[in-house]
Amino acid sequence: VQLQASGGGSVQAGGSLGLTCAASGLNFRLYSMRWHRQAPGKQRELVAEISNGGSASYSDSVQGRFTISRDNVRRRLYLQMQNLQPEDTGVYYCNVDHRERTFWGRGTLVTVSS
Repeated sequence: VQLQASGGGSVQAGGSLGLTCAASGLNFRLYSMRWHRQAPGKQRELVAEISNGGSASYSDSVQGRFTISRDNVRRRLYLQMQNLQPEDTGVYYCNVDHRERTFWGRGTLVTVSS
């Protein structure tokens, strides 16, 4: 299983960014997918999750600002982020549990300045 996140960058507070995670090595449509982030000096935290059926859930800190989605044909996971705030700064990772293992992609850095 390989996961590759992309789309990070630097924005000012109030701006928007879209992240993409490309997945390979698994039957993508069968698995729930997640976005996590890790802020400097903090533990990694779950940001959003989408089930194989398309049901989405979010952490309280991003609810109403972030949207997770997926394209099962292209095997892509997305995270659309709006009204970004400095506390959203961190490295964003996609991950999946596959055959009793957890796989993490290389993260993508999001930096939000005030």
